[in-house]
Amino acid sequence: MPTTRKTLFVFALSFAAGSSACNWNSSDQRARDEQTRDEVAKATERAKPAIEDASRQLGEAARAAADEARAAAQGVQDGWHNGRRAPLDINSATETQLRELPGIKSPDARRIIGNRPYRDKHELVSRGILPENKYEGLHDLITAH
Repeated sequence: MPTTRKTLFVFALSFAAGSSACNWNSSDQRARDEQTRDEVAKATERAKPAIEDASRQLGEAARAAADEARAAAQGVQDGWHNGRRAPLDINSATETQLRELPGIKSPDARRIIGNRPYRDKHELVSRGILPENKYEGLHDLITAH
């Protein structure tokens, strides 16, 4: 074989060998990739019930935490509104302030204001300004100074 033909033959043979090696390597890589995908898919399938259960439990815990947070917020609000305030002085309170007392309507507030001054808060009952049952609902919330 002339040298040029011989060189071409060796080159062609090398190229063919290299190509088949590349095909073998890429074929082998595809097989490994497919095996990896299959293994991960099977692991995911096995883990799915546990993941779904954990998700359900997380949702329930989140709902319970939200309920607790709402209850705590309501407790703060109740405590804020129900906390001990300084008693309202019936001798100086405005009609609006008097109407904020439990059971006191505008006519009651105007009667309280119209009959001032009071030496004692129980005078609201003894002087006929309020009935005893209304007074009982607010006697801890008022004073007469």
